Amino acid sequence: MMGFVKKDWLYSALVWALVGVGAVLAITTFDKNDAIKAFGVLAAGAIALVSLVNLLTSHAEGIVARLILTAGGAYAILAVAGLYILLTP
Repeated sequence: MMGFVKKDWLYSALVWALVGVGAVLAITTFDKNDAIKAFGVLAAGAIALVSLVNLLTSHAEGIVARLILTAGGAYAILAVAGLYILLTP
């Protein structure tokens, strides 16, 4: 069971890292309005990616917890990035 928990954190941390990199790229590449739109794409992509990982690993136990963990972290990263956009001139 402990190995399973570590893999969950690994998958979630990988998705969070990808969302963070995507948010930084969106902020530096697009104007503010387009960056906010890109955040929606990143959030949807995070959910799709963790669902794909769960499908490929073929274990359904704890899927809801993994989805919540990954989505919650991705949304928190995007919320911080959104605040950055709103607070910078």
